Amino acid sequence: MHELGIVKDIFRTLEEAYPDKYEAIIKINLEAGLLSSLQPILIQNAFEAYVLDDTRFKNTELEVSILPIIAYCKSCDKQFEVKYHRFVCDCGEPSDRIIQGEELRISQVTFQEDK
Repeated sequence: MHELGIVKDIFRTLEEAYPDKYEAIIKINLEAGLLSSLQPILIQNAFEAYVLDDTRFKNTELEVSILPIIAYCKSCDKQFEVKYHRFVCDCGEPSDRIIQGEELRISQVTFQEDK
């Protein structure tokens, strides 16, 4: 289950980025491109399995947003959304230049405020 490895990497990245606030994380937002092969339900299940073991994050929420595939057309110098895996611009020209759709990134982290 490579999703658990991804979840571990996410927490490792957050620990390095926010060492002083790491344990105050209450929400993690991810953005995953359609070509990233990330399945939201599988990553959610892996996340829930991880927080069962690391109870510091039992109240932490994970939200995954799927980003569409955006390609670039050299012929008409425009970006277009790829639908049904057809990498063909509205002008009729095929494209092999992907602008968006392969990424997997942490887009936002929310921390519990001190009371």
